[in-house]
Amino acid sequence: MQTISHWIGGKPVEGVSGNFGPVFNPATGAQEKQVAFASVEEVDAAVAAAKEAFATWGTSSLAKRTSVLFRYRELVAAHREELARLITAEHGKVHSDALGEVARGLEIIELACGIPEKLKGELSTQVSTRVDVAAIRQSLGVVAGITPFNFPAMVPMWMFPLAVACGNTFVLKPSEKVPGAALKLAELAAEAGFPDGVLNVVNGDKVAVDRILEHPDIAAVSFVGSTPIAKYIHTTGTANGKRVQALGGAKNHMLVLPDADLDLAADSAINAAYGSAGERCMAISVVVAVGETADPLIEKIKARAAALRIGPGDDPASEMGPLITKVHRDKVASYVQGAAAQGAHVVVDGTGFTVEGFEGGHWLGVSLLDNVTPEMDAYRDEIFGPVLSVVRVATYDEAIALMNASPWGNGTAIFTRDGGAARRFQLEVEAGMVGVNVPIPVPVGYHSFGGWKDSLFGDHHIYGNDGVHFYTRGKVVTTRWPDPSDGGINLGFPSNH
Repeated sequence: MQTISHWIGGKPVEGVSGNFGPVFNPATGAQEKQVAFASVEEVDAAVAAAKEAFATWGTSSLAKRTSVLFRYRELVAAHREELARLITAEHGKVHSDALGEVARGLEIIELACGIPEKLKGELSTQVSTRVDVAAIRQSLGVVAGITPFNFPAMVPMWMFPLAVACGNTFVLKPSEKVPGAALKLAELAAEAGFPDGVLNVVNGDKVAVDRILEHPDIAAVSFVGSTPIAKYIHTTGTANGKRVQALGGAKNHMLVLPDADLDLAADSAINAAYGSAGERCMAISVVVAVGETADPLIEKIKARAAALRIGPGDDPASEMGPLITKVHRDKVASYVQGAAAQGAHVVVDGTGFTVEGFEGGHWLGVSLLDNVTPEMDAYRDEIFGPVLSVVRVATYDEAIALMNASPWGNGTAIFTRDGGAARRFQLEVEAGMVGVNVPIPVPVGYHSFGGWKDSLFGDHHIYGNDGVHFYTRGKVVTTRWPDPSDGGINLGFPSNH
């Protein structure tokens, strides 16, 4: 059985802790690999390698950093098919979705290639007689990222390219469920010319996570995952003096007004709810239908759901793959059954779905629930699977009150032809990312990604300008070049004259 190792100091390092975790093929349910779990000592070795590398990388020129990143961008692009196959084999998502994930990660590498523009400082001359003031941004040192299973290539690429472009060195702890893509990204980084220790990968469980959060030489931690873990990461990391950005869970709502294009809304609901088997923090999990919109919209969604092709991710005919684990599959299915018991109408029930020849896979068909109310578990919890709930409301005001009462505020969308309603919505809804007739409003790389409320802990969103600010700290330099007439003692408060 293949063992996936760590990457420390520019080379693969076999796990010595003796602890390993299984890596499954979700389409078959079979364990095909195992991944080494890092001990405290192995995390320390990765941090030590990063700290040693920072001594030179942190003072390297912007020209050197960007030349390496340009080579890295070309290598990742050239290996996108291989990366997508790794993602599909360990995560289960269909190949086209995996390719899309790599493409979105490439956007952030491209952003990092332009880091000289992002790190330009500010200069004010003659603020006082012969006095100039400059503001600059400098790297932090060793930083770390803890990433989720659902985007094993994209989310790491949201973090480390920008971090190292800013002059930091990086320790990545990917999800132990899908470690292959992260290791490949590290190998490509070495091939591109990343100096040894600039990018390190340690696989593992809570032992590795806690050591990252406690290690005195790690200055900052980026995290993407569920809300309970995001809270833990933020609380523990900040208690240990670290800068932390922790992106949590979501319950994304899609508001459909009576004047909306219902065919567009139905297509968008299918794509946003069931893409990647609903295992996205930006998935739409609740459609809020206003007035008489619900019945025709539900019929359109139901018809489209019946035509979806679900199968192994490496089958070109498949539009949706399996869920990540059997445990998660069973948990998601329980929400469909529980919703029916709590009074919802199950319009489409995917809990009995299987794929011939792949009966051991973690399969779940798409489910559609109608007449869902805020008291139901299917509404209150982040399901993270292919389950779409429809909540019926009478007015726009009722809809906005419902949505803003949610503890999450990651992404949201409105479908309407009314520009005034759309403008009101984007100003009134309490969420960090808003789509107008766009169901999954993930920002392009040069804007920042992040939610509100329990969807984000910390002051910075990820990538874009917020990412640059997170991975750097400001410094202000005041300079005077005196002439011979200057001097003397003055204990008064400095003034600008």
